[in-house]
Formats: sequence, structure tokens, C-alpha cells
Amino acid sequence: MWERLRVIFTIPELRQKILLTLLLLAIYRIGWKIPLPVIDSAALKASMQEGGGGGLGRLFEYAAVFSASQLRQITIFGLGIMPYISASIIFQLLGSVWKPLEDLQKEGEAGRKKINEYTRYATVALCILQSIAYVRFYVMGDDGALIHPSFLSASTQNLALIWQIAAVLMMTCGTVFLMWLGEQIDEFGIGNGISLLIMAGILAQMPGAGWNLLRNFRPELVGLSSSGEVGVETLVILIASFIAVIMGVVFITLGQRRIPTQSAKHVRGRRVYGGTKQYLPLRINQAGVMPIIFAGSLLMFPQIVFSWLGKLHPIFGTFSQALGNQSSVVYNVLYIAMIYFFCFFWTAIVFNPKDMSDNLKTMGTFIPGYRPGKRTADYLEQVMVRITYVGAGFLSLVAVIPSIIAGALGVNPIVASFYGGTGLLIAVSVAFDLVQKIDSHLVMRNYPGLLES
Repeated sequence: MWERLRVIFTIPELRQKILLTLLLLAIYRIGWKIPLPVIDSAALKASMQEGGGGGLGRLFEYAAVFSASQLRQITIFGLGIMPYISASIIFQLLGSVWKPLEDLQKEGEAGRKKINEYTRYATVALCILQSIAYVRFYVMGDDGALIHPSFLSASTQNLALIWQIAAVLMMTCGTVFLMWLGEQIDEFGIGNGISLLIMAGILAQMPGAGWNLLRNFRPELVGLSSSGEVGVETLVILIASFIAVIMGVVFITLGQRRIPTQSAKHVRGRRVYGGTKQYLPLRINQAGVMPIIFAGSLLMFPQIVFSWLGKLHPIFGTFSQALGNQSSVVYNVLYIAMIYFFCFFWTAIVFNPKDMSDNLKTMGTFIPGYRPGKRTADYLEQVMVRITYVGAGFLSLVAVIPSIIAGALGVNPIVASFYGGTGLLIAVSVAFDLVQKIDSHLVMRNYPGLLES
């Protein structure tokens, strides 16, 4: 293994790509720590130590896993990369239902560049809207307790209008700069830039989560209880969960349903071409981690709304408590149901059996036992429904087990999610994709890949 790692840095082009990627990630990490100038650092530190925020604080903590940011720190990268991801998802969904955008997707490289341009414009618009809401409801909340006194307006005793506009522009420019960093990594570095930024944000928070775990650790048998003490039993369970998720992610990422295909024979003069047997690989988890992101985000908002409505009637407070407890049966059942829904929904968006059947027919390839056309499309759809069910079950398992462990053992939910849940799922998936891209460079130069035994 060490010899293979040494070979990586002996290839000039690959070494340059890796070093440039590390440099751009370091720039991102520097900006991740720069707060907005209007913030009182002492007040912000005291607020974070109190751990308040209720449902809004939980929403910030959850969103931080997917946005490559730390929303509660109020930095220039406070919005992270989430507006760009949201804009990309919007255009991907519109591409399947809006005819002009669908035609643009079929134009190849020119169409892709045009869609990327529209995505950037939509990102800026989303940044402005989200940063306005962020400044108004979080930065200026609690009568401006987090704002430095020198930036307060004399008339309103809150953030002055000119500084509100400045804060919105700084956060918008921060997200646009992160989007540019991701594109530079895509073009001149190695790996998917946006995914690497998200993974860097997750890995940066893992040491803090680990320290939170070790701080409560006692090197003795304390029993499996929810008292908050971390004994040997709890640590063993978390380590086992860590290893199991890594193995599961690799297995599901590599898992394919190989459908045998055969190309038609063509006679050219005295030679016969075609007739070869191949296979059509279908990924078990076509939707990736998007169903967990959608399901987890949407479950946050009803809890926040019910917590506000709880002041009007106690029944809303009951609903808020049920949705706020991640170890409750109601929360986990709804979580699993939404993961399954979004798995099938996202797969239906990205996988079109009719188009795949038409492509096979155009290439003169068919699936033995099924006539080209509608029969082939129906068969592909049937297979995809079955494997999507398995992929959704795996995602549900990854998403729910950390919540159950956190409730049963009294472990901090952030610790459980990083070391046995969604954060680890994203980090391992991105790291695996990065290793595959490095392997492609090594194999192209006749070196053995990192994944070869």
C-alpha cells in the first residue's frame, strides 16, 4: 500500500491535481472560520456553549452535515454550498417535466454549459433569499444579542439596515466563492469538487464529536443505559456501527444488478459482426444519499412549526415532542416512510426505462427473452423497483440505527450520526469515488490501482 501511495506522487500530473485540490480545500477551511464582522464573538461563543436553539438549532446542526458549513457560527461561508445543491436539484427535476429544459439536456456539452449557467443564476437568487432569512431570524433574533454594539442602530437597537445588506452580500459572495472552488477542483483538481467540500466539512467536525465521546468515557463496564456515561460496551457498539456502515456503504456502492444482453449479428461480406453477450449494470442505490437529505430536512420543519403552534394549543406541543425525539417510534416510522418515498421518486427521475430500451434497440442490442420496445422497458422498470426497494432499506437502516443508539445509550446524537450514520455514509461514498478516480489515472499509466489486491 505504501508503495502504491508513493507511486501516486511520482506521477507529475496526478501529484499536481492532488496538491491543488488540497490547497483549495485549505482555503475553504480558512474561510470556514472567518465570522461576519457584525457578530460579537463573545456573545456567540456563550450562545453556542448553552446549546440552545430548539428546533432551529437542530435544523442548523443537521443542515451543517450536508452544506459544508457550520450555520451556528455565522461565518462568511454560513450558507455553505447548500444553495448550489438546491439549485442543481431544482434544474434536474425540471429537466424531467419541462420540455425546453429536457431538450437542452439532449444537446450535449453545449446544453450542459447552458444549464450550468442557469444553475449559477438560481444559486445567487437562493443565496440572497436564504441569507436575508438567516440574518433576520437568527443573527437579529433575541433583540440583536449576537450583534456587536458598534453595529447597532440607534433607533431600532438592532442591526442597522446598511449592515444587514452588507451581511447578506458577504454570505452570498461566500457561497458563490465555494461554488467557484468546487468548479476549480472539478476542472483542475481531482474528484467531485462539491462532494469534496461537503466531505471536508463532515471530517472537520468529526474530531469534535470524537472528543465529546471520549470526554464522557469511563474505562469500565457501566451497562447499556441512557445515563450519558460512555462505558466499554457503548464504545464497542459505536465502533461496530462504524465498521458495519463502512462495509455496507462499500457493498451497496459496488452492488449491481447485471442484466444479460446480446447484440444482434450483422453480416458484412463474408464476415459476421456482433452477436456478443454482455450485461447491463444497474446500481442498487440509484438515488445515492439524496433521500436521506430530503427526508431528514423535511422532518425538521413540521417540528419547528408545531413548536410555535404549541403556544396556541397543547395538542401541537404533543406533535412537536413526537417529531423532536429522534428515538420515538413516530419519528422513525415517518423517517423510513419518507426515505422509501424519495428513493423511488428520485430513481424515477434519474432512470427512464423507456429511454434505455430505445437506446438498446438503436444499438441493435436486446435482452434475451424480451422483445425490444415496451416489453424490455417493462422488464427494466420491474427490476429497478426491486433493487430500489433493497437500496431504500439499506438507507433506512443507516439513517435510523444511530438515532436508536443515541436514545438507548444516551450518546450525543451528533456523535452517533457522524460515527454510524448519514455523515459517515456521505464521507465514505465520496472517499470511495475519489479513490476510483485516482485508480483511473494509475491504470491509464499501467500502474496497479489502489483497490487491486
